Amino acid sequence: MVSSRVIRNLKKEFRGSGLAKLGLALVVLITLTAVFAPFIAPHNPTDQQLDQSELPPIGFSETTERTTSQMVDGEIQTVTEEVEITADPDHVFGTDGLGRDMFSRVVYGARTSLVVGVLGTVLAASIGVPVGLLAGYHRGRVDDALMRIADVSLAFPSLVLAVALIGLWGRAAVDVPDPFVVAGLAPEMPESFVLPITVVIVVGLVNWVWFARVARGEALSLRGQEYVKASRALGADDNTIILRHILPNAITPIIVLGTVQVAAIILLESSLSFLGFSGTTLSWGFDIAQGRDYVSSGQWWIASIPGLAIMLSVIGINLLGDWLRDALDPGIEGEGGAA
Repeated sequence: MVSSRVIRNLKKEFRGSGLAKLGLALVVLITLTAVFAPFIAPHNPTDQQLDQSELPPIGFSETTERTTSQMVDGEIQTVTEEVEITADPDHVFGTDGLGRDMFSRVVYGARTSLVVGVLGTVLAASIGVPVGLLAGYHRGRVDDALMRIADVSLAFPSLVLAVALIGLWGRAAVDVPDPFVVAGLAPEMPESFVLPITVVIVVGLVNWVWFARVARGEALSLRGQEYVKASRALGADDNTIILRHILPNAITPIIVLGTVQVAAIILLESSLSFLGFSGTTLSWGFDIAQGRDYVSSGQWWIASIPGLAIMLSVIGINLLGDWLRDALDPGIEGEGGAA
């Protein structure tokens, strides 16, 4: 149960920090967008309309060269002319090279990034926290063995290790039915969205080390506290002490780390999607990869808009993490705290 002191600290830090308000607003916006994507997206993100491809966003226009064949004096000649392409109000963020609505793709891409970010963080914490608590509490050979495994994991860059694991296991994905579409509330939208299971597992295995290191540090500092010694003297076993005394008092830095890791995993998932390892085409990283070939020819929005979505998501989650850190652990100062 959350104490009244923690609630007061949260409210105090929130009232005094404009960055906390901005971060919370961005996170709430992204979450609502991901949950209610079928109602927010104006078009099916997978529908292709080749006659409306490469339309610019609202407020922009594009001049391009178009080559056509015409009959002139009984001969077919190739004619190149400059054509101005203007924005279509039905496509606020424009369209990609296949005529798919960019706004709808960004909305549905939020689902993939947020789900992978949250599930990957939960998996990493589920592995790392028990390992760290056991290593810090027992110390000795247990600590040495578990932390050497963590050190080996840290020796490899996260992206390289993730690519290696996906190459070893292959890309596995699960179609998750969309409850709104199944219920007939948005019949024109995709009936399911693809959850890249392999990516979720891989990002969890890559990032568990950070939770283990934080949990170990907390366990090392808490194992010598008087209430832990008293519980041990009363006959409590090690598992009971860890679950009832160590973990509850170590949860604050773990929660703060969890928020930061969601942002880090979103970046990692986008990188894997960019490289083609995600297993789903409704991903911000995938759209950036598809749009990079169009940047040189002037269609900057195909890659830039998904990149902007990633940037806003990461900034919002990090600002939220700063607020939680300053409120839950006032002894740590940070840029996200109150002025």
